[in-house]
Amino acid sequence: MSTSVLFDVPGPRARARARLYTIISAVVLVAIAAGVVWKLYDAGQLTYDKWEVFVTPQYIVVILVDGLLVTLQMAFFSIIFAVVFGLVFGLGKLSDHRVIRWPSWLVVEFFRAVPVLILIIFVFYLLSIGGGPLSKFWCVVVALTLYNGSVLAEVFRAGVLAVPKGQAEAAYAIGMRKTQVLWIIQLPQAVKVMLPALISQCVVALKDTSLGYYIVAPGLTAVGRSIYLEFQNQVPTAIVLAVLYIAANLVLTFIAGLLQRRLIGEKRPVLDVAVAGISDRDTGRA
Repeated sequence: MSTSVLFDVPGPRARARARLYTIISAVVLVAIAAGVVWKLYDAGQLTYDKWEVFVTPQYIVVILVDGLLVTLQMAFFSIIFAVVFGLVFGLGKLSDHRVIRWPSWLVVEFFRAVPVLILIIFVFYLLSIGGGPLSKFWCVVVALTLYNGSVLAEVFRAGVLAVPKGQAEAAYAIGMRKTQVLWIIQLPQAVKVMLPALISQCVVALKDTSLGYYIVAPGLTAVGRSIYLEFQNQVPTAIVLAVLYIAANLVLTFIAGLLQRRLIGEKRPVLDVAVAGISDRDTGRA
């Protein structure tokens, strides 16, 4: 007998098939993992001399300080500047004045469409090469700010538009100006919709710092490059760097989850589709 209006409860045969599919999937995944391990062993990538550098104290300090710490700093500045950029241009796209709305739209759509790697190369050649004023560190920060800021601009705009129109209409009815309605009524309520997307974009910014490898910017990828060039251990280095990125993203997600529960009291995160699902008809009214 069905206990849900959404789907029928699986019967004995369906449950048996599900268990069978689960077992088969697990066996396939284990076989793939065993094949990868055997391939690495056969290529000599699991020998101690390939991994010794990662248990050597002086190299551990270099990886954590010159690598992970610099990467986190790069991501931190990128996220902070991107939030400011996104807030300014996201609200600019909501302006009633064309002289503000259209330039904001042009900036957001341009930087949102350009791939991050191309943007990093462009900023590097424009502002850094030939003894320019910006270091490679800040070239990556500027590029990530422009890209992630343009994405966050759409997040802010969509979050404000997701607030029920009646909220703004009630505020206008008691004599509040548009600026007051935006900052006092709409934005605080939009936080619940925007926060998951903001968290997701923070993770994206942290991962995209690895693209600084192309311009030899500092960070984890730069340290990894120097290690595998010296020890010829590309695969172990890639595995260690991946683990560090995963750990950093998990910590960031955990902290963001605590912040979300503290700010809006949600035990379960709001789905990002709350932002992405706003119809073209609604967004077209910006």
